[in-house]
Order: sequence, then C-alpha cells, then structure tokens
Amino acid sequence: MTQAEPSNQRISGLDLADADKRTEAILNAQAKKWGAPLINHRVYARNPDIFKAVRGMWGGLDKSGLIAADLSAMINRRVAFHNQCPF
Repeated sequence: MTQAEPSNQRISGLDLADADKRTEAILNAQAKKWGAPLINHRVYARNPDIFKAVRGMWGGLDKSGLIAADLSAMINRRVAFHNQCPF
C-alpha cells in the first residue's frame, strides 16, 4: 500500500519497491496500523542509517514507558498540525 505524497513535499519518500526487507516490514506495519506508511518515515528510509536511528529513537521512547501511547499520539498530531502536515 502506498500513500500519495503531498504536492508541496520537497523530498520524495523511498519507493517501497526499493526498500530492504526490514524497512519494508516496518512500512507495511505502519500501513496496517494507519492505512499507509508514514510519509516522514518514507523520507527517512531514503538513508538506511537515518531510518535506523529514527526507528531506534521511537522504539526506545515506546519501550521506556516515559510517554503514554495516547499522549504520544496526541503530541504527534499536534506537531503535525503546527507543521501543516497531514497525519
């Protein structure tokens, strides 16, 4: 499943056909959860080291329990709103 990129997006996301197996699995899991891979993660995935680091950060935050899942979702939506990004 793919997500249409906004017309004002300056950097295109990784073509899912070019994703390695790990990245493809993560993006497919996002598509299952949210209906499409997250646009920012497709951009991060253009560089495997950046993608791994970003996923590590979010995974660490999730595992730490420092931010409740519902609060994290609310923060993400609010940041997206301020950045004028669809969420």
